[in-house]
Amino acid sequence: MRANVTFKDNPIRLIGNEVKTGDKAPDFTVLANDLSEVTLADTTGKVRIISVVPSIDTGVCDAQTRRFNEEAANLDNVDVLTVSADLPFAQSRWCASAGLENVKTLSDHRDFSFAENYGVGIEELRLLTRSVFVLDSNDNVVYVEYVPEATHHPNYDAAIKAAKSAN
Repeated sequence: MRANVTFKDNPIRLIGNEVKTGDKAPDFTVLANDLSEVTLADTTGKVRIISVVPSIDTGVCDAQTRRFNEEAANLDNVDVLTVSADLPFAQSRWCASAGLENVKTLSDHRDFSFAENYGVGIEELRLLTRSVFVLDSNDNVVYVEYVPEATHHPNYDAAIKAAKSAN
């Protein structure tokens, strides 16, 4: 069972289905910065680190996205996807100002399908809770972290290690 998660030390309710290591990755439909739809099938064929953040415009989310961007530069055959409920326009603006090239930002604002299928939707805020999923090239979940306090950093090293050992 998923551990209790808090946001600024207040308990929150997560909607959706918890994902566990060993599961087949659930499908999702999110939006790219150009408003095109992106599904799980569109990302298949590479190892993926899916970095989930409440909002790209906050300090910890900014740092998390930058850290995975730096790590991605040293990883072969690994894509880093950052998913949030931010509007695609805000994500695009943030990426342009941050100058990041190794991370793809995706918005779950429209359908909240990633939130529901990965169990990361914060019911009270309509945001996504901080979490990290690593999928192998065949869409198997090889690493999962639901960060217990949504304002804290994930375990970057464990996620990178999982990505390096996935195929």
